[in-house]
Amino acid sequence: MHPIQTPAAARRRAAFIAIAGILALTSFAGPVLAQGWPSKPIKLVVGFPPGGGIDAVARNLQPGLQEALGQQVIVEYKPGAGGVLAAGELTRAAPDGYTILVANIGPFVLAPNMVSKKPFDPQKDFTYIHQTSGSGFIAAVPANHPANTLAEFVAWAKSNPDKANFASGGAGSITHLNGEMLNQIAGTKLVHVPYKGSAPAVQDLIGGQTHLLVDVATILLPHIQSGRLKALYVTDAQRIAQLPQVPTAKEGGFPGLEASGWQGIVGPAGMPKDVVARISKAVHETLAKPDVRAKFAANGSAIMEKGPEEFTSFHTAEINRWVPVVKASGATLD
Repeated sequence: MHPIQTPAAARRRAAFIAIAGILALTSFAGPVLAQGWPSKPIKLVVGFPPGGGIDAVARNLQPGLQEALGQQVIVEYKPGAGGVLAAGELTRAAPDGYTILVANIGPFVLAPNMVSKKPFDPQKDFTYIHQTSGSGFIAAVPANHPANTLAEFVAWAKSNPDKANFASGGAGSITHLNGEMLNQIAGTKLVHVPYKGSAPAVQDLIGGQTHLLVDVATILLPHIQSGRLKALYVTDAQRIAQLPQVPTAKEGGFPGLEASGWQGIVGPAGMPKDVVARISKAVHETLAKPDVRAKFAANGSAIMEKGPEEFTSFHTAEINRWVPVVKASGATLD
Protein backbone atom coordinates (compact mmCIF):
# COMPACT_ATOMS: atom_id res chain seq x y z
CA MET A 1 0.00 0.00 0.00
CA HIS A 2 1.17 3.52 -0.75
CA PRO A 3 1.42 5.97 2.13
CA ILE A 4 -1.37 8.50 2.29
CA GLN A 5 -0.12 11.96 1.14
CA THR A 6 -1.27 15.16 2.70
CA PRO A 7 -2.61 17.83 0.30
CA ALA A 8 0.58 19.89 0.81
CA ALA A 9 2.81 16.90 0.00
CA ALA A 10 0.77 16.14 -3.09
CA ARG A 11 1.17 19.73 -4.29
CA ARG A 12 4.94 19.61 -3.69
CA ARG A 13 5.19 16.32 -5.62
CA ALA A 14 3.18 17.74 -8.55
CA ALA A 15 5.36 20.86 -8.63
CA PHE A 16 8.53 18.73 -8.61
CA ILE A 17 7.26 16.63 -11.53
CA ALA A 18 6.37 19.76 -13.51
CA ILE A 19 9.79 21.35 -12.93
CA ALA A 20 11.55 18.12 -13.90
CA GLY A 21 9.55 18.00 -17.10
CA ILE A 22 10.46 21.59 -17.97
CA LEU A 23 14.15 20.90 -17.32
CA ALA A 24 14.03 17.82 -19.53
CA LEU A 25 12.47 19.77 -22.38
CA THR A 26 14.96 22.60 -21.96
CA SER A 27 17.92 20.22 -22.10
CA PHE A 28 16.78 19.05 -25.53
CA ALA A 29 15.82 22.44 -26.93
CA GLY A 30 19.30 23.43 -28.14
CA PRO A 31 20.11 20.32 -30.17
CA VAL A 32 16.60 20.16 -31.61
CA LEU A 33 16.85 23.74 -32.88
CA ALA A 34 20.28 23.15 -34.38
CA GLN A 35 19.21 19.93 -36.05
CA GLY A 36 16.08 21.61 -37.41
CA TRP A 37 18.03 24.13 -39.52
CA PRO A 38 17.45 24.48 -42.40
CA SER A 39 13.71 23.83 -42.47
CA LYS A 40 12.94 25.93 -45.55
CA PRO A 41 14.64 27.10 -48.78
CA ILE A 42 17.72 29.32 -48.56
CA LYS A 43 18.18 32.44 -50.68
CA LEU A 44 21.64 32.88 -52.21
CA VAL A 45 21.70 36.52 -53.31
CA VAL A 46 23.74 37.81 -56.26
CA GLY A 47 24.14 41.58 -56.32
CA PHE A 48 24.90 41.71 -60.05
CA PRO A 49 23.00 40.76 -63.23
CA PRO A 50 23.05 37.17 -64.53
CA GLY A 51 26.04 36.20 -66.63
CA GLY A 52 28.76 37.83 -64.53
CA GLY A 53 31.57 36.42 -62.41
CA ILE A 54 29.59 36.52 -59.16
CA ASP A 55 26.71 34.72 -60.85
CA ALA A 56 29.16 31.99 -61.94
CA VAL A 57 30.25 31.48 -58.32
CA ALA A 58 26.63 31.16 -57.19
CA ARG A 59 25.76 28.69 -59.95
CA ASN A 60 28.87 26.61 -59.26
CA LEU A 61 27.97 26.36 -55.56
CA GLN A 62 24.19 25.96 -55.78
CA PRO A 63 23.88 22.19 -56.49
CA GLY A 64 26.43 21.20 -53.88
CA LEU A 65 24.93 23.44 -51.22
CA GLN A 66 21.49 21.95 -51.85
CA GLU A 67 22.91 18.46 -51.45
CA ALA A 68 24.89 19.27 -48.30
CA LEU A 69 22.13 21.24 -46.58
CA GLY A 70 19.19 19.13 -47.70
CA GLN A 71 17.19 22.15 -48.78
CA GLN A 72 16.53 24.08 -51.96
CA VAL A 73 18.98 26.94 -52.56
CA ILE A 74 17.44 29.69 -54.68
CA VAL A 75 19.73 32.11 -56.53
CA GLU A 76 18.15 35.56 -56.36
CA TYR A 77 19.41 38.53 -58.38
CA LYS A 78 19.38 42.03 -56.89
CA PRO A 79 21.66 44.12 -59.14
CA GLY A 80 22.40 47.76 -58.59
CA ALA A 81 25.09 50.20 -57.45
CA GLY A 82 27.93 47.74 -58.06
CA GLY A 83 26.58 45.23 -55.56
CA VAL A 84 25.97 47.81 -52.81
CA LEU A 85 22.18 47.59 -53.14
CA ALA A 86 22.10 43.87 -52.36
CA ALA A 87 24.65 44.24 -49.55
CA GLY A 88 22.56 46.97 -47.97
CA GLU A 89 19.44 44.81 -48.13
CA LEU A 90 21.36 41.95 -46.54
CA THR A 91 22.02 44.06 -43.44
CA ARG A 92 18.24 44.27 -42.95
CA ALA A 93 17.62 40.53 -43.41
CA ALA A 94 16.95 38.26 -40.45
CA PRO A 95 20.26 36.73 -39.25
CA ASP A 96 18.84 33.21 -39.36
CA GLY A 97 20.90 31.78 -42.23
CA TYR A 98 18.07 31.75 -44.74
CA THR A 99 19.44 34.76 -46.62
CA ILE A 100 23.11 34.70 -47.61
CA LEU A 101 25.03 36.47 -50.36
CA VAL A 102 27.97 35.94 -52.69
CA ALA A 103 30.35 38.73 -51.65
CA ASN A 104 33.23 40.29 -53.53
CA ILE A 105 35.70 43.07 -52.98
CA GLY A 106 33.62 45.86 -54.58
CA PRO A 107 30.73 46.38 -52.16
CA PHE A 108 32.49 44.86 -49.15
CA VAL A 109 35.78 46.78 -49.29
CA LEU A 110 35.86 49.48 -51.96
CA ALA A 111 32.46 51.14 -52.38
CA PRO A 112 31.81 51.99 -48.71
CA ASN A 113 35.08 53.92 -48.71
CA MET A 114 34.15 55.93 -51.81
CA VAL A 115 31.25 57.80 -50.25
CA SER A 116 31.08 60.48 -47.58
CA LYS A 117 28.27 58.64 -45.80
CA LYS A 118 28.76 54.89 -45.62
CA PRO A 119 25.65 52.83 -46.50
CA PHE A 120 26.80 50.21 -44.01
CA ASP A 121 29.87 49.21 -42.01
CA PRO A 122 31.49 46.31 -43.90
CA GLN A 123 33.26 45.12 -40.76
CA LYS A 124 30.35 45.28 -38.30
CA ASP A 125 27.19 44.69 -40.34
CA PHE A 126 27.99 41.25 -41.80
CA THR A 127 28.95 37.72 -40.84
CA TYR A 128 31.84 36.43 -42.95
CA ILE A 129 31.02 32.74 -43.40
CA HIS A 130 33.40 31.23 -45.97
CA GLN A 131 35.76 32.55 -48.63
CA THR A 132 35.47 30.51 -51.80
CA SER A 133 37.75 31.72 -54.57
CA GLY A 134 39.87 34.45 -56.04
CA SER A 135 41.78 35.52 -59.10
CA GLY A 136 43.60 38.37 -60.72
CA PHE A 137 42.21 40.36 -63.62
CA ILE A 138 42.68 40.59 -67.37
CA ALA A 139 42.87 43.93 -69.19
CA ALA A 140 41.12 43.66 -72.55
CA VAL A 141 40.49 46.00 -75.47
CA PRO A 142 38.40 45.59 -78.66
CA ALA A 143 40.00 43.27 -81.21
CA ASN A 144 40.60 46.13 -83.64
CA HIS A 145 42.20 48.49 -81.11
CA PRO A 146 45.58 49.79 -82.32
CA ALA A 147 47.33 48.97 -79.02
CA ASN A 148 48.79 45.48 -78.57
CA THR A 149 50.60 46.05 -75.26
CA LEU A 150 50.05 47.95 -72.04
CA ALA A 151 52.68 50.53 -72.97
CA GLU A 152 51.08 51.07 -76.37
CA PHE A 153 47.64 51.53 -74.79
CA VAL A 154 48.99 54.10 -72.34
CA ALA A 155 50.61 56.00 -75.21
CA TRP A 156 47.38 55.84 -77.24
CA ALA A 157 45.30 57.06 -74.28
CA LYS A 158 47.61 60.00 -73.68
CA SER A 159 47.45 60.99 -77.34
CA ASN A 160 43.62 60.70 -77.38
CA PRO A 161 42.55 62.36 -74.12
CA ASP A 162 39.28 63.56 -75.66
CA LYS A 163 37.91 60.07 -76.34
CA ALA A 164 39.86 57.46 -74.33
CA ASN A 165 37.70 55.69 -71.76
CA PHE A 166 37.35 52.53 -69.71
CA ALA A 167 34.30 50.44 -68.84
CA SER A 168 33.42 48.93 -65.47
CA GLY A 169 30.78 46.63 -64.05
CA GLY A 170 29.49 49.46 -61.88
CA ALA A 171 30.61 52.52 -59.96
CA GLY A 172 32.57 51.44 -56.90
CA SER A 173 33.35 47.96 -58.24
CA ILE A 174 36.84 46.52 -58.45
CA THR A 175 36.66 46.97 -62.23
CA HIS A 176 36.09 50.67 -61.59
CA LEU A 177 39.04 50.91 -59.22
CA ASN A 178 41.28 48.97 -61.61
CA GLY A 179 40.66 51.66 -64.25
CA GLU A 180 41.20 54.47 -61.79
CA MET A 181 44.42 52.81 -60.66
CA LEU A 182 45.66 52.80 -64.27
CA ASN A 183 44.95 56.54 -64.47
CA GLN A 184 46.80 57.08 -61.22
CA ILE A 185 49.88 54.98 -61.99
CA ALA A 186 50.22 55.52 -65.76
CA GLY A 187 49.15 59.16 -65.79
CA THR A 188 46.29 58.60 -68.23
CA LYS A 189 42.94 60.40 -68.10
CA LEU A 190 40.57 57.64 -69.13
CA VAL A 191 36.91 58.55 -68.64
CA HIS A 192 34.95 56.07 -66.53
CA VAL A 193 31.90 54.47 -68.21
CA PRO A 194 29.95 52.43 -65.61
CA TYR A 195 27.50 49.63 -66.46
CA LYS A 196 25.05 47.60 -64.39
CA GLY A 197 27.26 44.55 -64.31
CA SER A 198 30.12 43.12 -66.33
CA ALA A 199 28.01 41.36 -68.96
CA PRO A 200 26.67 44.56 -70.60
CA ALA A 201 30.08 46.20 -70.19
CA VAL A 202 31.69 43.42 -72.24
CA GLN A 203 29.16 43.76 -75.04
CA ASP A 204 29.90 47.46 -75.50
CA LEU A 205 33.63 46.76 -75.31
CA ILE A 206 33.29 44.22 -78.12
CA GLY A 207 31.31 46.78 -80.09
CA GLY A 208 34.00 49.42 -79.64
CA GLN A 209 31.88 51.88 -77.65
CA THR A 210 34.45 51.61 -74.85
CA HIS A 211 38.20 51.05 -75.02
CA LEU A 212 39.28 49.03 -71.99
CA LEU A 213 37.86 46.71 -69.35
CA VAL A 214 39.90 45.16 -66.53
CA ASP A 215 37.80 42.27 -65.25
CA VAL A 216 37.94 38.63 -64.17
CA ALA A 217 38.75 35.77 -66.52
CA THR A 218 35.21 34.44 -66.15
CA ILE A 219 33.96 37.46 -68.05
CA LEU A 220 36.72 38.15 -70.56
CA LEU A 221 38.40 34.84 -71.38
CA PRO A 222 35.73 33.40 -73.72
CA HIS A 223 35.73 36.59 -75.81
CA ILE A 224 39.53 36.73 -75.91
CA GLN A 225 39.71 33.10 -77.01
CA SER A 226 37.11 33.74 -79.71
CA GLY A 227 39.08 36.71 -81.05
CA ARG A 228 36.44 39.35 -80.28
CA LEU A 229 38.65 40.95 -77.63
CA LYS A 230 42.40 41.35 -77.22
CA ALA A 231 44.23 40.92 -73.91
CA LEU A 232 46.95 43.44 -73.04
CA TYR A 233 48.07 42.29 -69.58
CA VAL A 234 47.04 40.40 -66.45
CA THR A 235 47.17 41.77 -62.91
CA ASP A 236 48.36 38.53 -61.32
CA ALA A 237 51.91 38.22 -60.02
CA GLN A 238 52.51 35.50 -62.65
CA ARG A 239 51.10 34.86 -66.11
CA ILE A 240 47.95 32.77 -66.09
CA ALA A 241 47.70 29.31 -67.62
CA GLN A 242 44.82 30.22 -69.93
CA LEU A 243 46.79 33.09 -71.53
CA PRO A 244 50.48 32.17 -71.27
CA GLN A 245 51.40 34.65 -74.01
CA VAL A 246 49.93 37.65 -72.17
CA PRO A 247 52.42 39.44 -69.88
CA THR A 248 51.76 40.61 -66.34
CA ALA A 249 51.38 44.29 -65.55
CA LYS A 250 54.81 44.15 -63.93
CA GLU A 251 56.34 42.69 -67.08
CA GLY A 252 54.60 45.47 -69.00
CA GLY A 253 56.42 48.08 -66.95
CA PHE A 254 53.69 48.91 -64.40
CA PRO A 255 54.12 46.75 -61.26
CA GLY A 256 51.73 48.96 -59.29
CA LEU A 257 48.81 47.54 -61.27
CA GLU A 258 49.02 44.14 -59.59
CA ALA A 259 45.65 43.31 -57.99
CA SER A 260 43.34 40.40 -57.29
CA GLY A 261 39.72 39.86 -56.49
CA TRP A 262 37.98 37.37 -54.22
CA GLN A 263 34.58 35.88 -53.58
CA GLY A 264 32.91 34.38 -50.53
CA ILE A 265 29.65 33.76 -48.69
CA VAL A 266 28.43 36.30 -46.15
CA GLY A 267 25.30 36.82 -44.10
CA PRO A 268 23.83 39.50 -41.84
CA ALA A 269 25.56 40.32 -38.56
CA GLY A 270 24.56 38.27 -35.54
CA MET A 271 24.07 34.86 -37.13
CA PRO A 272 24.11 31.86 -34.75
CA LYS A 273 27.52 30.22 -34.68
CA ASP A 274 26.14 26.75 -35.31
CA VAL A 275 24.35 27.94 -38.46
CA VAL A 276 27.49 29.71 -39.66
CA ALA A 277 29.48 26.54 -39.08
CA ARG A 278 26.88 24.48 -40.95
CA ILE A 279 26.96 26.74 -44.02
CA SER A 280 30.76 26.93 -43.95
CA LYS A 281 30.97 23.13 -43.85
CA ALA A 282 28.52 22.86 -46.76
CA VAL A 283 30.59 25.30 -48.84
CA HIS A 284 33.78 23.38 -48.03
CA GLU A 285 32.20 20.08 -49.04
CA THR A 286 30.96 21.62 -52.29
CA LEU A 287 34.36 23.09 -53.16
CA ALA A 288 35.98 19.69 -52.57
CA LYS A 289 34.04 18.15 -55.47
CA PRO A 290 36.27 17.65 -58.55
CA ASP A 291 33.60 18.86 -60.98
CA VAL A 292 33.08 22.08 -59.00
CA ARG A 293 36.82 22.74 -58.85
CA ALA A 294 37.00 22.16 -62.60
CA LYS A 295 34.26 24.74 -63.18
CA PHE A 296 36.12 27.34 -61.14
CA ALA A 297 39.37 26.57 -62.96
CA ALA A 298 37.66 26.84 -66.34
CA ASN A 299 36.52 30.32 -65.34
CA GLY A 300 40.06 31.33 -64.40
CA SER A 301 39.40 31.29 -60.65
CA ALA A 302 41.48 29.58 -58.01
CA ILE A 303 39.89 27.92 -54.98
CA MET A 304 40.90 30.10 -52.01
CA GLU A 305 39.16 28.68 -48.97
CA LYS A 306 38.95 30.37 -45.60
CA GLY A 307 36.57 29.49 -42.77
CA PRO A 308 34.66 32.06 -40.68
CA GLU A 309 37.54 33.28 -38.50
CA GLU A 310 40.13 33.35 -41.29
CA PHE A 311 37.71 35.00 -43.71
CA THR A 312 36.92 37.71 -41.15
CA SER A 313 40.63 38.40 -40.57
CA PHE A 314 41.31 38.40 -44.33
CA HIS A 315 38.53 40.92 -44.88
CA THR A 316 40.01 43.24 -42.27
CA ALA A 317 43.39 43.02 -44.00
CA GLU A 318 41.75 43.87 -47.34
CA ILE A 319 40.15 46.97 -45.80
CA ASN A 320 43.56 48.07 -44.51
CA ARG A 321 45.17 47.44 -47.90
CA TRP A 322 42.66 49.05 -50.26
CA VAL A 323 41.40 52.09 -48.36
CA PRO A 324 44.68 54.00 -48.93
CA VAL A 325 44.50 53.08 -52.64
CA VAL A 326 40.92 54.34 -52.90
CA LYS A 327 41.84 57.63 -51.26
CA ALA A 328 44.93 58.10 -53.42
CA SER A 329 42.94 57.40 -56.60
CA GLY A 330 40.37 60.05 -55.79
CA ALA A 331 37.58 57.66 -56.87
CA THR A 332 34.25 58.71 -55.41
CA LEU A 333 30.62 57.70 -55.67
CA ASP A 334 29.23 60.96 -54.26
